[in-house]
Amino acid sequence: MDHSLQFRLASLEDLPRIVEIYNSTIASRMVTADTSPVSVESRLAWFHDHIPDKRPLFVITLDDQTAGWLSFQSFYGRPAYNKTAEISIYLDDSFRGKGLGGLAIQKAIDLCPSLNIATILGFVFGHNVPSIKLFEKFGFERWGNLQKIALLDGIERDLIILGKRVIHENRFK
Repeated sequence: MDHSLQFRLASLEDLPRIVEIYNSTIASRMVTADTSPVSVESRLAWFHDHIPDKRPLFVITLDDQTAGWLSFQSFYGRPAYNKTAEISIYLDDSFRGKGLGGLAIQKAIDLCPSLNIATILGFVFGHNVPSIKLFEKFGFERWGNLQKIALLDGIERDLIILGKRVIHENRFK
């Protein structure tokens, strides 16, 4: 991969492009449970929930073009889960299949110690076999299968919970 790849913290000015990339995935019914495009305005609270030193949102650029984004989100919103985060990776269609997804997962893993995250999770539709295989390539295991909980175009879909411990328990007091 070219050395011009960068992960930089997202700014509010990036939000329209982040939303554009997200919306580009909706029609495939492979990666999101949204069934129609979202607006920039509807994603403002989500954007502001990302705290750079705890739950960052990164823009992925390649050759100065926005290729995608990587986010960390709190899991379940209760204090006992503060060391667990869900990661999401979305790539522009023209940048998919070039290894960026794997680089984003590795970046997320590498950042966990500095973010005080011990466990990361990915939530992937059961029919999204390429994404499941990608997470598993990086040591994620299937920790759960929520069967038939999403209805997409009249088809019930499973949600697979993929998890990875990145810090061992003895690091915490």
